[in-house]
Amino acid sequence: MADIHIEEFYKDAAIALVQLYNAFPRRVNLFVEDIAGPDEPDEFGLHSKRHMACFGTLLWLAEEGLLRYVDTIRQEALDQAVLTQQAFVRMSSPASQVLQEQQAADNAENLPPAIREDFSTHIHLLRTALRSGSSARISHVMQAAFFRDGSDY
Repeated sequence: MADIHIEEFYKDAAIALVQLYNAFPRRVNLFVEDIAGPDEPDEFGLHSKRHMACFGTLLWLAEEGLLRYVDTIRQEALDQAVLTQQAFVRMSSPASQVLQEQQAADNAENLPPAIREDFSTHIHLLRTALRSGSSARISHVMQAAFFRDGSDY
């Protein structure tokens, strides 16, 4: 089992990428509260470690070339965020056969080819993993989609 902060990183990154994919190609504000949940700053106006970890995840995704944004809105959001070409292509592309089989729905073979093709993409597997609520599944799909080199696919 991974460290909890790494599992939260994968979940935060997955939610952010799915939100941006769902809005693509529009630029949208990406709010930390929409990803990590509500946060109440302390008496000094400082956010919780969880909030700041999520904000750090968003900044890291931008630094690694998966999203672009115009500015930050304090430590609350990224202003006018959008997926990069690299992230859009990756999410739209079919996942490896191994990953598809590991994440497959029970009766996917009975579906029409066009729907089966849609179900094979990284974005579909990521959405399914998020709906499952399984940290291990989310981590596995995120690693396969974005953080392993091509030899693992």
